[in-house]
Amino acid sequence: MMKVEMIKLPGGSLHPVNERELERMTRFANGTQHSVDIKLARNPSFHRKVFAFFNFCFEYWCAENSGLAFLDEAAQFDTFRRQLTVLAGYYVKTYKFDGSVRIEAKSLSYGDMDQDEFEQCYSALINAAIKHLFGNTSDPRVLNQLRSFF
Repeated sequence: MMKVEMIKLPGGSLHPVNERELERMTRFANGTQHSVDIKLARNPSFHRKVFAFFNFCFEYWCAENSGLAFLDEAAQFDTFRRQLTVLAGYYVKTYKFDGSVRIEAKSLSYGDMDQDEFEQCYSALINAAIKHLFGNTSDPRVLNQLRSFF
């Protein structure tokens, strides 16, 4: 099973929300039938803003770490998004069989987090990104783009 973020277009067709999602869709053959589970995103424009923020942060992080080779950029994006969510303080702590602690990002899905908590999480994500990703940047273009997410 694969989860892909889509936007409904006039006429009923669905389209991936960004290029990364479009690339993931290449696994599906054209003209064949696929079963789709559809969940309504909370506030679609706010949801897009959050993922635009994640994408901006991820692209910045990739540029700053250009020596890293990603075998699967979509998987790396998901890992990045989860790590930033943990840094923002939205995680669940569990224990593994050996007694060590496992930290796992909370789900941002509509079913797992109400709108108020989601908005608080978004604010915490911005603060975590400023602290852990953008703390040393003085590039005015990066700072202006970052401010646009407030």
